[in-house]
Amino acid sequence: MSEDLSSIYARAPAIFRGIRGEIEKVMVGQRVAIEQLLASIIAGGHALLESNPGLGKTLLIKTTAKTMSLSFSRIQCTPDLMPADITGTTIIEEVDGEKRFRFEPGPIFANIVLADEINRASPKTQSAMLESMQEKQVTVGNRTYRLDDPFFVLATQNPIEMEGTFPLPEAQLDRFLMKIKLDYPSPEEEFQIMERYTGRVEPRVQSVASKEEILGLQQIAREVPISEDLRKAAVQLVVSTRNWNGVRYGASPRASIGLVLAAKSRALLDGRNYVSREDLHVMAYPILRHRLILTFEAERRGLTQDQVITDILKELKI
Repeated sequence: MSEDLSSIYARAPAIFRGIRGEIEKVMVGQRVAIEQLLASIIAGGHALLESNPGLGKTLLIKTTAKTMSLSFSRIQCTPDLMPADITGTTIIEEVDGEKRFRFEPGPIFANIVLADEINRASPKTQSAMLESMQEKQVTVGNRTYRLDDPFFVLATQNPIEMEGTFPLPEAQLDRFLMKIKLDYPSPEEEFQIMERYTGRVEPRVQSVASKEEILGLQQIAREVPISEDLRKAAVQLVVSTRNWNGVRYGASPRASIGLVLAAKSRALLDGRNYVSREDLHVMAYPILRHRLILTFEAERRGLTQDQVITDILKELKI
């Protein structure tokens, strides 16, 4: 480990405390969602946040972006949004009497891209994000433009109000490292939310982590040791989803990679230099839930992806 990475590793607990402290100025509760979102960022993956309206998905993403010295852009997805509105377009401008082509970058050229209500964008526009999410580059015309590191698409969607929406295709869902769910707050938490946002001054957030620190933490997370037994358990867990009763299509090998990376990132967030079975157990839900396609009969019985994951974890004793 280089001297710079060693310095960042030594400061990692303080960095994470600072980020969480700033987020908790704005967000009340939702600690599981916050942990999963930070683990996704440290693992270098994209995240899809889902909840009923009004539970703070957009607020959580915007707040997290503010705590880091990263460029941020927001795309409000609508049915009439075009691919060029995301990737950018080539325009003609006149310079010294000559007409020249100039590329005007779109909002995808940012470190953190908030795709709000992504399922309201048309399939053509959704597919425009595939190249950027997988290859971290954008092709416009016959030219390819690299995106700056780090790069994350943090998207939101509502499970209700499905009229006028376009469900994300499985190929694009698989590009998201995690699907994070936000739950309703408890009565005590909701009282705190009311108190915090009906007072004279609303909470403000400041940046507490630099771009170099985020990139360094991503490198450090990959170096967190994991035992061979846990690596085999991760693969066994993912493979089990492909022939489990009630599952039509299971998770791809990308899920095995994501599960280990997410478990390493969670260990680093907790200040540990090793991966535990608990890390695999906790991260299995956000890693797998959007990658499992249930049979029609299972859906008719009311079976959910999270219930399937719970059953597999019990069977494998993870």
